[in-house]
Amino acid sequence: MSFRLGLTGSIGMGKSTTAAMFAERGCALWDADAAVHRLYAKGGAAVAPLQETFPKAIEDGAVSRDRLREIIAADPDALPRIEAIVHPLVRQDREIFAANHTDRIVVFDIPLLFETGGEAEMDAVACVTIPAQLQRERVLARGTMSAEDLDRILARQMPSDEKCARADYVIVTDTLEHAGAQVQSVLEDIERRRHA
Repeated sequence: MSFRLGLTGSIGMGKSTTAAMFAERGCALWDADAAVHRLYAKGGAAVAPLQETFPKAIEDGAVSRDRLREIIAADPDALPRIEAIVHPLVRQDREIFAANHTDRIVVFDIPLLFETGGEAEMDAVACVTIPAQLQRERVLARGTMSAEDLDRILARQMPSDEKCARADYVIVTDTLEHAGAQVQSVLEDIERRRHA
């Protein structure tokens, strides 16, 4: 049986980098964001149901994230309707991945793990974190969103300290070296738990 580790953390906390560290150390990795990209791409499972509800969200046979953002900004009721369509498809993608991967440790990179109740399907949860000011600097330095966009995203996410309090492991991603050392100790602890 694979050990299922949920990996979560708010935007800009270094989750993708940390996920890659787990993969480099031999873990199978499922990425929720990559699953959404597959679902939104031409021929993806989310295209038809979203087209039915939000026809303006479709561009060249695929779901446009920019158009979805505009729809969400204009209509506060749009997001829950989008999530009701997309979340079950993401869960199905995750279940298919899990059924096809029997590695010792499978890492599930899920930004909204606690918000969607996904932690119930995991053997343990690791949460990445950094101080809020560093988080803002990292996200805004990307140049892909405004401070207002970031505030809107943060308002929808569980506060980082609450995520950390609920997690089995906390990984501080202030430097690559520090994060890597913590990933290694998490894996060593999981191996101990597997053989206990």
